[in-house]
Amino acid sequence: MKIRSSRTTLVVGATAALLVCGTGVASAHVSVNAPGAAQGGYTVLTFRVPTESDTAGTTKVEVALPNLKSARTEPLPGWTAQVVKDPASGAATSVTWTADPGVSVGPGQFQQFLLSAGPLPAEESVSFATVQTYSDGKVVAWDQASENGAEPEHPAPTLTLTAAADEGHAHGATSTTESEATEVDATDTTARWLGGIGLALGALGAALGIGATVRGRRS
Repeated sequence: MKIRSSRTTLVVGATAALLVCGTGVASAHVSVNAPGAAQGGYTVLTFRVPTESDTAGTTKVEVALPNLKSARTEPLPGWTAQVVKDPASGAATSVTWTADPGVSVGPGQFQQFLLSAGPLPAEESVSFATVQTYSDGKVVAWDQASENGAEPEHPAPTLTLTAAADEGHAHGATSTTESEATEVDATDTTARWLGGIGLALGALGAALGIGATVRGRRS
């Protein structure tokens, strides 16, 4: 029984190790994440960049942008960010993060680069072709599209977008907010009037009380 139990433990452990290794390989690609990102909306894009090399670190990351009206980077210690814009339209076409001298994303590590951007394209998904540069000069382009559902060797980071918010619904939400604000203002005004009347009655009552006390002393 002990021998059989030990064998079972070894099989389960080996299977778990394979699963972990498989997951590590699959997640080693450059990816982009932005929960709830919608077509035509603004969001914060998080680019996750792992270092796949065993001997060199990531020192530069360049991401192509789909002509965004707004693109703002989050300060990252040890890194310098630069957003490139089209001279004619002013739209952001790319963003590059460059590591300071002596700084890199080392082997077995990853770094997240954040970008506040929008409005996003009116499409079901948007891809961000990325170029990753290593300290030994190696350059990896993550710009391949999947074919027939199969993942390529260097897939471009892709973000699925939800449908744009319905304009009518948005207008309705605005109207509701305005109505609620009006009701709050009306309630506040009524409360102020009642408070003023209460203070006036209190003052009148105090005056009558003082007058009665004075008359009592005189009598």
